[in-house]
Amino acid sequence: MNRLLLVAILASAGSFLPKAAIAQDHETRTYTDAAHHDKHEWNAKEDDAWKRYREEHHIKQEEFAKASRRQQEAYWKWRHEHPDER
Repeated sequence: MNRLLLVAILASAGSFLPKAAIAQDHETRTYTDAAHHDKHEWNAKEDDAWKRYREEHHIKQEEFAKASRRQQEAYWKWRHEHPDER
């Protein structure tokens, strides 16, 4: 009986481990916009806005974190001119 209980506990604990690993992969990043003296938290809305920006400016697909500082600054300028609809 104890062996069965141990197996059940280990099996249920194993089902939570992949979720915990996924949660760590989606770590929130915060970017400082020096020109506007504010900070931006990167989230799904920011990801969508970055995609729109790249499409409008014909920029190859790449992650924001890998873009040059000049490109990031241009994005934040554009972003302040294109806030989320509320």
